[in-house]
This record gives sequence, C-alpha cells and structure tokens, in this order.
Amino acid sequence: MSATLTSIINVGELLKLQDSIVLIDARAGANTFENYQKEHLKGARFADLNRDLAAVPDNPANGGRHPLPSSEDFSKTLSSLGISPSDHVVVYDDKNGSNFAARFWWMIRAVGHEKIQVLNGGYQSAIQAGFPTEAGIETFEKTAYPSQEWKLPLADIEEVEKARKNDQNIVIDVRDKNRYDGLIEPLDLIAGHIPGAINVPLTENLDENGFFKPANELAEKYKAVLKDIKPENTIVHCGSGVTACHTLLAMDYAGLPIPKLYAGSWSEWSRNDREMATQKTE
Repeated sequence: MSATLTSIINVGELLKLQDSIVLIDARAGANTFENYQKEHLKGARFADLNRDLAAVPDNPANGGRHPLPSSEDFSKTLSSLGISPSDHVVVYDDKNGSNFAARFWWMIRAVGHEKIQVLNGGYQSAIQAGFPTEAGIETFEKTAYPSQEWKLPLADIEEVEKARKNDQNIVIDVRDKNRYDGLIEPLDLIAGHIPGAINVPLTENLDENGFFKPANELAEKYKAVLKDIKPENTIVHCGSGVTACHTLLAMDYAGLPIPKLYAGSWSEWSRNDREMATQKTE
C-alpha cells in the first residue's frame, strides 16, 4: 500500500476527496443494479459481483461458487470501469465491506494497483454523513488497463490439504461460528469445516457500530492468532472466496503482510473427496 494511504478510508476523508477519485459501488444481492439506478453515491460506477468480480462457475467443485476470473479478464473489467493505474479508487458496499467491496479491493491490489481504499461503514455511513447521491447510470470514458498477473498470494486445494496437517501452517476460516461448527449451512451442500482450520469470524474485525476496529487493535488480534506462523504459511478462506477478503483487508489495514487467499474455499472443498469436519464426524 502507498505510504500515504491506508486500505480503509473514513467518510470524512472521502467527502474531501470526492472530486479527485474513482468511486465504485460494489453492492450486491437481489435487485442490486436496480437499487443502484435508483440511488447511489454521486459519481459511483457499478461493479457486479457475478459479472465483474467472479468467473462464471462451470462447476463449483472446481474453483468454488465465485471462482476468480483470470487477471486478464479483470484488467478488462477495470478498463470497462474507466480505471487507470494511477487513479485513486474508493470502493463501497452496504455490508461493512464484508461482501464485495473487500473482494474488489483484493483483486485490484492483486493486479498491482496501489491507490485503492474501502469505505469504512460503507454506503450507510456515507448517507448518514450527507454524501451526495444521484440516480441513473454514470457515464465515463473507458480506459485500457494493462493486463497483469495476480501478484498477491493464492493457495489451491492441494496446498490447503498439506497446510492443514502441518503445524508450521495455519488455515483460517472466517465464516460465522455456526457454519464452521456445522450447525447451519445456507449456501453449500454440506455443513462443516476443513479439518485443522481455525475459526476467526470476519465479524470480529468490526466494532459494535459496524466500523473496522482501530488498526492497532487488529494488529494485536491477528498477531495473537498467528503466533509464530509466517505470513507465507497462512491461508484464509470463507465460503466462496469473497468474505475471506474482508480479513485480508483487515490484516493489511493493521500493517500485517497479506496472507494467501484460498479462493475456492468451503464451496470447493466440500464438493470434492476431501476429509470434512461435520456434525456427524465430531
């Protein structure tokens, strides 16, 4: 990250910068584009999770429910959003960064873009602070974002298989405890977790008001979680490689190295012939 930028930006700073940034609306869910058209933060361009931040899932057993697109395809997405490598980009969603803003942040950082921040408190905090809104669709000039390889570390299913059995590695599952414990599973076919993975829910990155905890608190928390495990031996996952990025964002904000992302996550692992910790096995 640039020496002058943290990975999180508060709405007060955003209000001062609104005329000099590229703002990205990464809200997702039912009727999201229609909601964007009805109202969005002034100047914000819309990025769609399924179209822009994930490849079409051929088979979730190979890459999970939201497989990463190729870095080349993502560079085309950045071009279609009118983003240039020198732009200061700010992204928001309406889930405190936990759904799709953090995924966008990880992806654009992974192609080497440095000036990228996530809005703390998201859409709601901007509205409450009086950030101007508008309706319709933004118009802007497309760019030609240079294609890059993914530069942030990734882990595949085979690496996770080895890491979960090695005490020099740590696999972190950021899903809610009820999903990790196998009590509920709203999205995937089997409830449970990867044996050997520890559960550090992403909600622990936030305070009671839905804002990221201070960087020093997050640093203390994750140093305690990681103990002496090296960053390159740390793998973070979730259900489909989206919300895991929230914890990667929190760790970067805390000044820690960004661990490996297991993009396929539980949605891939649980659809393969792999050992699983479920209610029936524990």
